[in-house]
Amino acid sequence: MRLNKLLYMINPFSKLGISDDVVNAVKDLGFENPTPIQEQSIPVLLEGNNDFVGLAQTGTGKTAAFGLPLLELIDFKSNKPQALILCPTRELCLQITSDIKNFSKNISGANVVAVYGGANIMQQLREIRNGVQIVVATPGRMLDIIGRKAIDFSNVKFVVLDEADEMLNMGFQEDINDILSTTPDDKKTWLFSATMPPEVRRIAKNYMDSPVELTMGTKNTGNVNIEHEYYIVRARDKYAALKRIVDFNPEIFAVVFCKTKLDTQDVAEHLIKDGYNADALHGDLSQQQRDKVMQRFRDRNMQLLIATDVAARGIDVNNVTHVINYSLPDEIESYTHRSGRTGRAGKTGISICIVNSKELGKIRQIERIIGKQFTKAELPTGFDVCEKQLFALVHKVHNVEVNESQIEQYMPRIMDEFAELSKDEVIKRFASLEFNRFLEYYKNAPDLNSSADDRGERGERGERGPRSSEGYTRLFINLGSVDDFTRGDLLSFVCNNGKISGKGIGKIDLKGVYSFFEVENASVESLFNNFKGVEFNNRGVRIEKTADGEGGGGGRSRGGFGGGGRREGGSYGGGRREGGERKSYGGGGGGRREGGDRGGNSGGGFRDFSGRSREDKGGSGAGRREGGNGGDRRRRS
Repeated sequence: MRLNKLLYMINPFSKLGISDDVVNAVKDLGFENPTPIQEQSIPVLLEGNNDFVGLAQTGTGKTAAFGLPLLELIDFKSNKPQALILCPTRELCLQITSDIKNFSKNISGANVVAVYGGANIMQQLREIRNGVQIVVATPGRMLDIIGRKAIDFSNVKFVVLDEADEMLNMGFQEDINDILSTTPDDKKTWLFSATMPPEVRRIAKNYMDSPVELTMGTKNTGNVNIEHEYYIVRARDKYAALKRIVDFNPEIFAVVFCKTKLDTQDVAEHLIKDGYNADALHGDLSQQQRDKVMQRFRDRNMQLLIATDVAARGIDVNNVTHVINYSLPDEIESYTHRSGRTGRAGKTGISICIVNSKELGKIRQIERIIGKQFTKAELPTGFDVCEKQLFALVHKVHNVEVNESQIEQYMPRIMDEFAELSKDEVIKRFASLEFNRFLEYYKNAPDLNSSADDRGERGERGERGPRSSEGYTRLFINLGSVDDFTRGDLLSFVCNNGKISGKGIGKIDLKGVYSFFEVENASVESLFNNFKGVEFNNRGVRIEKTADGEGGGGGRSRGGFGGGGRREGGSYGGGRREGGERKSYGGGGGGRREGGDRGGNSGGGFRDFSGRSREDKGGSGAGRREGGNGGDRRRRS
């Protein structure tokens, strides 16, 4: 016992002033040495009598930098809130909560509660009433709970603003002001941020008294472990370029960033149809759907996560090899947050931008902000991709772990099957199983590289790749988002049950209680036959052909169950352009452009019951910019 304690006492975290119980928990998590931000900030924060500003890139260990000192400074014999941690998104909220719970597992009476939208608020209120010392919250839901007078912050000694720059980018300035006004004036405020725009500087000035400022590296710079590359292609070739990058990196585990939720859906759908293990993450997914997608990604059961900026905030997944910017962000500073998804915890990573010639100016702006130069790279040829895939397969076969006891019983039959083949022939045929697929696809593959002076662009139109309904039949299916389907889920369901390749599926329009999808004309009859008797959750799955122009006022062939709208509009309410399905059982329920999908039971609007614009209302209003879906406040795409 004494030896065990001695071993922990020489742990580098002990030298920073962290107690044995917390050091033991940290060591159990596999952390051997503190990161630079932890090494520099923990001794300062342990003093507990200074405001603090810490500037460090995403993935450098900021959660432990403020979480470990909090565990040393809080009185866990008291069940009153003593620390409040504010962060921009539910994913980051859950990640911080999980980390601090792990750090405090050996501390008796430690209670940490996550407060975020999209989850049951009554459960969160019960957890608060049962006693809590550390509250981790997103601003919108925190204000809801304050408005209910369900929490007392009079004993709060520490407030942490994590990812402060992103909270301000998302429009939470007013919310932060309101929340901080409920905390004592003599509290200590710790602010952590990846960048230091003027808005963050103003927070430091307004809420802090001579803060200690710590900057790891140069302000606003990128992680030194990340390489930055860009490829110049024609706008219409972006999707083909993305595929070629993925194919050239067989072990890729990446986050692909798009500007809008429509783009994420479209790119993910194309990738799934082309046989890639991908899915979309965006603000219109329910919390349950988001959790399912993220769990698949964390478990590495998905290779490519296609995400918007807002949805990807707080993603803390180890060993992401690449970040691919399918579209450059509107806010140049957002590039720092995107690229920070890779190269975490001291590992290396690659951030790739797929741009057209007109976007080179943005690349130069990003270079100035992060203080690093991009490498102009050339997209590999079809032959290069085939060669890379072949030797990746050879390497995998060479290093595969053989279960001798299990395979032994099958060896006689296997040897009989290969009896007439020589060793060389067996190797050639085995390698060809995968290699032939790439040879076929990349036969006569064009050069996708474009030059910087190629001005034959038409902006970003055509980014989504070609899509034509010619040669396809449009079908109705009685499954939709209420069945917890994403477009990727529906695509897989149709392909698996209809025994059809994803390439035979065209456009998918996921609705609330039903959906539409396109199938190649030649496959329609066999798909109908294969779906006979198919059930989902003990109810029959129905597929029907649609007529052109369905929608509105009970239009033709499943067009709409209720009010108006144009083009498939109107199920249960009005709206424009596919507007309104399930958006308001009580009438009203507006929305713009696919507005209000599951936007709320009491009609439209952008404000919650407290009268403020908030995130994560879980269905109290349709919201702006492509609907509510109970999701993250404004600017969600």
